[in-house]
Amino acid sequence: MTYSAWIILTASLVGLSCGIMGVFLILRKQAMMADAISHTVLLGIVIAFLVTNQVSGVAMLIGGILAGLLTAFLVQSLQSLNIQHDAGIGIVFTTLFAIGVILIATSVGNAHLDVQHALMGEITFIPFHVITLPILGEIPQATAFLFVVLLIIVLFITAFYKEWKITTFDPALAASLGMPVLFLHYLFMSLVSVTTVASFDAVGAIMVVAMLITPAASAYLWTDRLAKMFILSGSFGVLSAVLGYYLAFWIDTSISGSMAFMTGLIFLISFIFSPTHGLMAKYIRPKQAM
Repeated sequence: MTYSAWIILTASLVGLSCGIMGVFLILRKQAMMADAISHTVLLGIVIAFLVTNQVSGVAMLIGGILAGLLTAFLVQSLQSLNIQHDAGIGIVFTTLFAIGVILIATSVGNAHLDVQHALMGEITFIPFHVITLPILGEIPQATAFLFVVLLIIVLFITAFYKEWKITTFDPALAASLGMPVLFLHYLFMSLVSVTTVASFDAVGAIMVVAMLITPAASAYLWTDRLAKMFILSGSFGVLSAVLGYYLAFWIDTSISGSMAFMTGLIFLISFIFSPTHGLMAKYIRPKQAM
C-alpha cells in the first residue's frame, strides 16, 4: 500500500472504532465523558512510560485503561456526593490532565511525548513505525493495533448488546432484572479507554473527541433504530477520515484537524437535511399539514 493509503486506512479505523463506541455515549448522555477520558488517558500513558520507558505497547494500553476507569470512578463518586455530573467531569478531567502535563514537563525528558503531540497527534509518522506480521508482512504498528481494538469492540458490543441496550434506555429495569449495571458501566468505560488509547498516538485527543461524539450525534439525527445508528455512525467516522485527508492535502494543513472539521461538516449537513430531525423537515412538515 502507498504512504497515503496507510494514513487513510489508519484514520478510517479510528473513525470506525470511535463511531461505534460513540453511539452508546450519545444515548447514555455521557458525551463529555469522551472528552474527559481522551484527556485523562495522558496521565496513564505518562505513568506507563515512567515505569517501562516506552510510549507504546501493552503497558501504555493498561495505563490508559486504568486512567479511564479512575476518571469514571471519580466522576461517579463526586456524583454520589450530590455534585452535578458535568461539574464532576470538569473537576476530574482537568485535574488528572494537569497532573499528566506536569509529569511530562518535569519527568519525561526527551521522549517522543509532549502536550502538542497529545492534543493533535501526528498521523503522518504512522507509516514509518512498522511491525512484521505473518502473511501480511510489514504494516504500520498503529494500524495493526487499531484493527485489533476494532475486533475487540465488535466482539464486546455483540456479546453485551442486549445488556448495554437495556442499561442505556432503562437502567432501573436492568437492575430489577438482576443485571450487573455498575459492572457493565465500568466495562463500557474500559472499552472507551481502550479505543481512546489506541487512537491517541495517531490522531491526538482533539480528533478522538470529535470521532467519539460527532459521527454518533449525526447518526442520531438520521435514525431511531439502534442497529442502523451503529452503521451510520461508523460510516460517518470513516467518511470524515477520508474526506478530511484530501481536504488537508488540498489546502496543506493539519490532517487531524481537517478530519475533525469534516465530522462537524457532516453533522451540519445532517442537522439541516435529516428527514426526521433536520431543520428543513421541521420547516416543511407544518406546511404540508396545512
